[in-house]
Order: sequence, then structure tokens, then C-alpha cells
Amino acid sequence: MIPVDAQTMLEIAPRFPGARAERQREIVTAVGEVLAPTLEAYGIDTRLRIAHFLAQTCHESAGFRTTEEFASGDAYEGRLDLGNTRRGHGPRYKGRGLLQLTGRANYRDFGEALGVDLENNPEAAADPVLSLKIACEYWKRRGINADCDNDDVIAVTRKINGGLNGLDDRRQYTSKAKAAVARLEALMRSGIAEAPGRPVLRRGSRGEDVARLQRQLRDRGLMLAIDGDFGPATEVAVAAVQAQAGLTPDGIVTAELWAVLETPRGEPA
Repeated sequence: MIPVDAQTMLEIAPRFPGARAERQREIVTAVGEVLAPTLEAYGIDTRLRIAHFLAQTCHESAGFRTTEEFASGDAYEGRLDLGNTRRGHGPRYKGRGLLQLTGRANYRDFGEALGVDLENNPEAAADPVLSLKIACEYWKRRGINADCDNDDVIAVTRKINGGLNGLDDRRQYTSKAKAAVARLEALMRSGIAEAPGRPVLRRGSRGEDVARLQRQLRDRGLMLAIDGDFGPATEVAVAAVQAQAGLTPDGIVTAELWAVLETPRGEPA
């Protein structure tokens, strides 16, 4: 199992300010806790399959910052092909989830498959964890893994979108997702694990541990903003310290590098 998580999702997604960043954080935190085992249960378990899944869900959820369609849903009123047979069904069964489940018939169908009464509780489809399961179920039904194995962004997009809307963005997200998953695979092959108080950090990581890292890098004379965001500048600084210490300059912070940073200058690590 490739240990994709919230950090992986943030590595792929765009950055947002204020309330949008908070909502993104809520979604990726919830999804990240169950992401790897849920994907594995649906056979979304290779670099390409995971990368395409994360890229498409990132686009459909506006950068993992919403699990509910921004529009009112009025456009779906009277859509008999979606099972919207009564007035008000359009807004009630508007798009929700990481892949925008839409229409009363789909809410009923997917709810039955997952053992959840979505027809009578449509708002539940916006729950981040449930929305992940719905997206995986859709992925399985449409046989999208086969298109991922062919690395066919166009075919995957058509099955998700029905057309090619946002294709350029989907391509960019897919490239970022491939790189993020490849870095995780490299960590797995090298046997790198976290040590207490010394978490593995990489491009896309955020939080107080990143801020601590940046302070220690600044103490070594590397000019960095202390913003808790592991971006390109932090990665370059990490690689520079790794090279100086005789470590592989891959820009990934492991227990070995923490030991170097926590050792007073001039003393052996």
C-alpha cells in the first residue's frame, strides 16, 4: 500500500487564503486519514491509478476545498434522466462529493451500494470520508483503472466529466500527483520511517514541524521565511544541508537530517 495521505493531497492542490484554506484543510485532514486503505480496497493501488484519482478529485472539488457544488442546482430541475421528478429535486440533489454525485436516482443508487440512505439524506454525500467512498465506487463502476493503466488523461476525463472541461488543469494536477506518489514510493523503497519527534517532511508538508525545520535552517544561515509551508525554497535549503552533511540531497527531511540539524555546529551528528 502506497501511504498517500493529507500531505499528498496538499502537495497536489493549489494554495488558498483565509476561509478557503481552512475548508481545504478540513477536507484533506478527514480524507487523508482513510485515503490509502480506501483506495487500496478499490484497487486504486498503483502510481498511475492513484495519481489520476487524486488529480481528478482535486479538479472536481475545486482544489479539495469543497464537497458541494457552488451552483444552486436549479439547472437540474426537471432532469428526468437524473431521477429528478419533482419540483425542488434539482437543488436537493445537486452535485456533492469529491466527484460531484448528482441527481436523485444516483443518490439512491450509490447510497444503496454503500449502505447509506442518501436519497433521504442527500447532504450526507458532502461528508468528506463518505464522498471518498462514493468517488471510489463511481471509479470502479466506470472501469477507470484500465484507462489509468494506459495513462490516458483524456479517457479518464471523459468518464468523469462527460466531456473535456478543464482538461489542461487536470493534466497539471496529474503531473503533480505522479511526482508526489513517486516520492512516496522512493521513501518506501529506502525504508525511511518516522522517528518520535522527527517526522518525515517533504515538498507539500505544512504545519509547526515545518516551521521548526525552517527555524533550524535559518540558524544555519539559510535565509527562509518561517511560514510552515514546505515549498521550493525550503526544499533547496534542505538539499544544501544534506549535501554538506554527506547525505543524499533529495530534499526529503528524515531522522538522519533531523539529527544533523539538532547537533550543535562543529560537533559530530
